[in-house]
Amino acid sequence: MPTETLQTFDLIDLAQYTREKSFSPGASNTWHLFYVGRDDVHLILKHVLSRVSVSLYLNMFGWDDEELNDIVMDKVHDPAITCVITLDKSQAGGVHEKRLLASDAAKDPVGFSTHFVLGQSATHQISHTKGFVADGNVAGEGSTNWSTSGEGTFVVAGKPGGVGYKAQNNTQTIFTDQDAISRFQAELLAEHLAAKHGTQPG
Repeated sequence: MPTETLQTFDLIDLAQYTREKSFSPGASNTWHLFYVGRDDVHLILKHVLSRVSVSLYLNMFGWDDEELNDIVMDKVHDPAITCVITLDKSQAGGVHEKRLLASDAAKDPVGFSTHFVLGQSATHQISHTKGFVADGNVAGEGSTNWSTSGEGTFVVAGKPGGVGYKAQNNTQTIFTDQDAISRFQAELLAEHLAAKHGTQPG
């Protein structure tokens, strides 16, 4: 696991995972959009999530990435880290997702029941937000589900292609704008409470 934390995070840290290995001179220093199949979105997510040391607010629809699951569970096991995790209950019932979550719950039933909620939106529809706020400093949001095809599978190091290559048309935004982060964290918490308590629409 990395020794760096997100307290000194800079978006330029993620340039190494793009096809160009760099950002353009005019790129924003608070927001960047990455593309599945073009940029290594799995490593981008791993880079950020593995450095969480304070808090993680997360809502995800597709939960089918064992490596990211293990990183999140490491954070759940750390009593110094606040974890608020919301998953859609219908998607979590998929074959692999169900097995993965059952394994998490078996290893740490108290931690799992404390930090994870599998539910619906406030309007009793799917909980479809795909994003997180990490340590109050870095956030991610986009259409990317946590799966091999959702994130893109780089079977040839550093570039798309090769036997077994998979990549959906998905995007992943990483941003550090503090106003957007504050509002997004509040929304993730509201979605967590709605999923937990089955909130009726107003």
